[in-house]
Amino acid sequence: MEDIKIAILRMEGTNNEEEVFVAFKNLGASPEFVHIKELESKRKSLENFQGIFIPGGFSAGDYVRAGVIFAQRLIKSSWKEIRTFTEEKKPLIGTCNGFQILSEMGLLPDINGKAEKSMVLSVNKSGKFECRTTYIKFSNKNPILTKGVSTGTILQVPVAHKEGQVMFKDSSTLDEIVQNNQILFQYTDSNGKSGDYPWNPNGSINGIAGLSNREGNVIGMMPHPERVFDIFNMSGREREGNLSTGKIFFTSIIEYIKSRAI
Repeated sequence: MEDIKIAILRMEGTNNEEEVFVAFKNLGASPEFVHIKELESKRKSLENFQGIFIPGGFSAGDYVRAGVIFAQRLIKSSWKEIRTFTEEKKPLIGTCNGFQILSEMGLLPDINGKAEKSMVLSVNKSGKFECRTTYIKFSNKNPILTKGVSTGTILQVPVAHKEGQVMFKDSSTLDEIVQNNQILFQYTDSNGKSGDYPWNPNGSINGIAGLSNREGNVIGMMPHPERVFDIFNMSGREREGNLSTGKIFFTSIIEYIKSRAI
C-alpha cells in the first residue's frame, strides 16, 4: 500500500497531525505533511494524493472564527484542485478544526453541490472548552465508513473543543441534510440513547457529531478518532475490545481508497 498517498494539511496552530500520520503509517499507507505555504508556493500539489486529511487544533490561533483563516488560504491557493478532488469522490476528511475548516469552505454540508456556506460550528452551549470521552452512534450508511462499521454501532471517542455546536442557516437546510442521509454520527450515552449534556458536549442540534456531503466522500466530525487509534488509548471496558475506534475509522478510509483502485 505504499502507493496510497495521504496529504495531512497543516499550518501554524494545527495539532494532532502526528497522531493522524502514525495512524495511516501503521496501516501501510504513505502519509505526508503538506503545509499551506507549500500549496501557496506550488511546491506541492493535491493532485498527487489519494486522500486528504485536515487535523484538529487551533489553526491561525482561531482568530476571527475557528478555521476561517485556514479555509480562506486553502480556497485561494488550491480551490480548483480541491473541487476536482471531491468531484472524483476521493476522501477529504476533517476532524475538529478540520471540520470547522470544511464548514467555512462550504464543502459541508454542500447540499446543492455549489459549496455555498450554510452552516457554522458555533461556541459550545456551555460557553466552555469541553474535553472528555463521549460516545457517538454511526447513524447512516456511507461509502467510506460502512467498510468497517455497521449502521447503529456505538463508538467511544474523545472530544476537545470550544466551538463545536452545529448550527444551520435555516431549518430547511437541516431538513435536506436529514433527507439526504448526511448525518453520520450523533452523540449518545454509552448505551446509545440520545445524549444530552455532557454526552453531547456542545449542544449541536439533533446531537450531530459528524456530517458528510451528499456523495459521502467529504466527512467532518468534531470528535478525535486519531487519538484512539491504539486500543490502550480507549477508556474503561472498551480497552478490553479487539478494535479501537481510531483503527476502525482509519482502516475504513484506506479500504475505500483501495476499492476505488481495483
